[in-house]
This record gives sequence, structure tokens and C-alpha cells, in this order.
Amino acid sequence: MEKSALIETDVNYDWNFLNYPIHTVSAKPEQKSKEIAILLIHGFGASTDHWRFNIPILSKKYEVHAIDLLGFGKSPKPQDVEYSGSLWKDQVVAYVKEKIQKPTIVVGNSLGGYAALAAGSELNELNAGVILLNAAGYFSEEKTTKKSILQTSIETVAGIFLKNVVLQRLIFENMRNPKNIKKTLNQVYVDTKNVDDFLVESIRKPSLDYGAFNVFRSVFNPSGPQGLPLDKLFAKLDAPLLLLWGGKDPWMNTPKKRNLYKKFTAKNTKEIILDAGHCPHDEIPELVNQHILDWVDSL
Repeated sequence: MEKSALIETDVNYDWNFLNYPIHTVSAKPEQKSKEIAILLIHGFGASTDHWRFNIPILSKKYEVHAIDLLGFGKSPKPQDVEYSGSLWKDQVVAYVKEKIQKPTIVVGNSLGGYAALAAGSELNELNAGVILLNAAGYFSEEKTTKKSILQTSIETVAGIFLKNVVLQRLIFENMRNPKNIKKTLNQVYVDTKNVDDFLVESIRKPSLDYGAFNVFRSVFNPSGPQGLPLDKLFAKLDAPLLLLWGGKDPWMNTPKKRNLYKKFTAKNTKEIILDAGHCPHDEIPELVNQHILDWVDSL
């Protein structure tokens, strides 16, 4: 695929959230389609660029929007806000209500999946459905079960991390090194052909912005606000749900996590398992695009 011609859309900063200009991308079909919009929400460290292979195809039939969450991509990274799932949920809800103003399918990957689900549970008549691609988040049962030795060790290390700004900075610098970005992506993509320079740079460049380190510290703070657990959000969701799983995701797609999804999602939830890793929309975009369009067409 040619990277230079992937997204021919309107790119602007004409919408504000908490008085900060937010980077957005939008595209509308040439022919009138169903009165439904699609909003794409990226994951941690990513941006609207991560939907490079999806926006051009989805927008052939539907109005499509993508936004850079506050703290990521080309959006500002202010130090006077508390970064959390609740913050990004509020941002998504506000964008749908203020800019899209019509029933919307909210699609999210990883951290963006949590924001999509949380927003979908509050959008009421403006929520046409939710699509989760390997969403981040926790279930109540995962917080109440007895801690293992490994969990206790992780929390101990996390406590040290929180108290040591020098250590935090070293980890941050290590994570945003281009070689390490590519190494991490190669670990969570099964087919790595799309782990290219464009993708690596789209992650690295925003990490150089003033305030990016503070976002990193906030997201990885285990004692920070985490929002409602997934089971509570599923109970509040009154809209169709599609789960598109990258079945070989080493981070989110564990047997225990999948079983909890089956336990708490509605019986009419559609689940599709794909031969991909953590970011199936970028790894196997042709297949993901077709599944999304087929599902939206069926609503």
C-alpha cells in the first residue's frame, strides 16, 4: 500500500475540548449513506495515523471521524489535566454530541477501546453501536481475586517506579527510541509488513512534544483514576456490540480475559476472532474493514 496517498481527508483543529484545540480527521462518502457516522479512537501512544488503512475504505460508505485524544498524537499534552479513562470518555462523548450530532458507531483499539465503551455507555440515543478491537480495561473480578505473588511483585515495582522520577524518565526515553518502538510493535503484530517507518514515526514524533512525559507517567500510575470496570460499562451499554479480537495479542487476549468478556457482554454480542495481534485494524486492515462494514450494514 502506498503510504503517501492513504488518507485524503479534512484535517483540522476546529474543535476544542477543555479549551484545548483537538486534532481531528474526517471524511464523508460521495454518495448519501445511512444516517450513521463512525468514530475511530486510537490506543496508547498512537494517533489518527493508526487508522491510515481504515479511513479511506470506511468513508466510501459512511461518514468517518477520528480524533487524537488529549495527550496523544497532534493534540496538546497539557500538564493541568488528570489523564484517565474518564477524561478520554468525556472527550469522546463531547465530540459526538458537539461535532457529529447523529447516531455514531464508536470504534476503539486498546486504551481507545476502553474510551469507546465508556462513551458508548453514556451516549444513549446517539450511540448506534460499539466496536472493540482488543480493548484495554479491567473487570471487577480481577480486582477482587486474591493477589498472586506475581501481582504483589508488580505492585512493589510500580511503587518504586512512582517514587523515582529518574527511573520514570529512563523508561520513557527507552520506550520512545525508534528501535524499541519497532521492536515492541513486532512483538504484538503477527504479520509485521505494516510495521514501517511511517508507523514508527507516528508514535515517536508526538512523544517529543512538551508534556508527553507527564502523560506517560499518568497512564502508568497504578494508583491513578481508572474509571469504571468493564463489567459495569457492559451493564450500562444499550447498543449493539462487536468484538473484533486479534487472537494472538500477547497483552489483552488471555483465556481469562476472554472468559470474562463472554460472562459480562450481552448475549447478542457478535465476536470475531482474527489471526492477528494487538492492532488488527492496522495489521490486517482489509479484513477488519470488511467485518466493520458488514456489521454496520446489518444494523
